[in-house]
Amino acid sequence: MDIDFNKAGEVITALIIDYGLRVIFAVIILFVGWRVIKLITNQLSKILKKREIDDTVRIFLGDLTSWMLKAMLLISIAQMFGIATTSFVAVLGAMGLAIGLALQGTLGNFAGGVLLLTFKPYKVGDVVEIMGHTGTVKKIELFTTVIGGFDGKTHICPNGAVMNSDITNISSQGILRAEVKVGISYSANIKRAKEVPTNIITSDERILQDPAPFVGVVELGDSSVNLVVRGWCDAGIKFGVETDLIEKCKIALDEANIEIPFPQMDLHVSK
Repeated sequence: MDIDFNKAGEVITALIIDYGLRVIFAVIILFVGWRVIKLITNQLSKILKKREIDDTVRIFLGDLTSWMLKAMLLISIAQMFGIATTSFVAVLGAMGLAIGLALQGTLGNFAGGVLLLTFKPYKVGDVVEIMGHTGTVKKIELFTTVIGGFDGKTHICPNGAVMNSDITNISSQGILRAEVKVGISYSANIKRAKEVPTNIITSDERILQDPAPFVGVVELGDSSVNLVVRGWCDAGIKFGVETDLIEKCKIALDEANIEIPFPQMDLHVSK
């Protein structure tokens, strides 16, 4: 069998020229595409930063966008060389579906974390009540929120569940209302008794005068007339203010000879 080397050489030369041009174009497209993707991700990062999106979310979205665009770029280059990408994309889709089903709880927590970091119903340092836990927010991560309880316990709440539950931000306004109740005897003069806690809360520099403090009768109990003492203060000192109010009210009422009764029962014996 005779081989036509001239014809074979022409075919090889044509293939080299054809694929050589494709390689050159692929390198150019890859270089330009990589630069364009970097430009797009940087621009996206600037927009998210300008909108005050949390750094964790901003970096993640930038990386996700970058990898997606790079994958599309590589698939486009593969098509230039005649590589069938349909089956490749189908396999990636099936893998993505399987991974999504296996990690649907984790993905739900991730989505919740993104929403929390985007809409910011609370921030680090806020005192919150979430899923039955009350404490200070220590960390807001993509999958969990870490709350430091006032009893020293650390509560780690999944963000997916957090977004589907009631969120109470106790310290969002910066001030809280301190409130204590004081019982006085039924025989005590109510007006005179109210003056005692009123003097205490108006002289305490920690208690704000706007909103105005309040002292009033809230209940006629079984063995006492119950007064409520309310005053607004900074959120971080609410507990200390309340304990001080209880102590000061007890001392001041004792000094004013106003009885603070304890639960008691009168028995009447019929002869």
